[in-house]
Amino acid sequence: MGFAQLRKGLQGRSAKNLILAWGVDGGVLEACRQALDEGFLGEVIVTGPPDQVRKTAEQGHIDLAGFTLHAASDPAEGAAEAVRLIREGRGHVLMKGHLNTSVILRAVVNKETGIRQATLLSHITIVELPTKRLVLLTDAAMNIKPDLTQKAQILDNAIQFAWSIGLANPKVAVLASVETVNPQMQDTLDAAALTLMGYRKQFSKPAIVDGPLAFDNAYSKEAAAQKDINSPVAGQADIFLVPEITAGNILYKSMVYVGGFSVAGVITGAKCPIVLTSRADSSASKLNSIAVACLALETH
Repeated sequence: MGFAQLRKGLQGRSAKNLILAWGVDGGVLEACRQALDEGFLGEVIVTGPPDQVRKTAEQGHIDLAGFTLHAASDPAEGAAEAVRLIREGRGHVLMKGHLNTSVILRAVVNKETGIRQATLLSHITIVELPTKRLVLLTDAAMNIKPDLTQKAQILDNAIQFAWSIGLANPKVAVLASVETVNPQMQDTLDAAALTLMGYRKQFSKPAIVDGPLAFDNAYSKEAAAQKDINSPVAGQADIFLVPEITAGNILYKSMVYVGGFSVAGVITGAKCPIVLTSRADSSASKLNSIAVACLALETH
């Protein structure tokens, strides 16, 4: 299943409402317009200065039918109001507009007024492979250098998300630079521990976890065979768990800019999926991110 098939599969299902925080971004408004037109969004509530939102839409020739404008005077207020609307049940999906990620995350994790549910929020990149198969990459955007406890939570978030978009019993590749356990390389020790945790069914939903695996072995059955690696995950991973943010960010950007893969981005661990994309991401990436978030809600 690729992104086109995923969006097609949402047709005829109940439309979701999206809250867009500080929506003065033409690319994001365009993606929301397309999602409304394709029918998987029913309403988009945009926080921000109404006149500025209308001007941005006019410059991009974007029809605001189906949009509701909710006044906010600055990005922090726009983020806080968006989170409040989610908390009050006005929307099903939260999306970052033209504001810094740190601003919206502060509103999300606020102890008194936020919407965090899991111990740890984490980012998931959904990647469409050339075979039109969707896989998950985590965490390439939020958690900088997670320890074993944090890696276990990041992985648990990803496993739950995989199930929510139809990837049952996902195969997880815990990535490192080598495929053998080396006591001097903490990433390989963490990978071995996470593999055993999977075997002992310590995650909230079933998954097949294996590591450490270098990326070539996780991605390619042929590469694994050449190294005599006998793994139920090699060459068929549904989830790639990276050891830290630098490796994840390089891998993600290589897939986009060198490989030309289509991607989407969502934060998990909150009351609802949070669509988080870069300003450099295409409108198609933003649209795919909205679609994936809507699909994830179907099991909730």
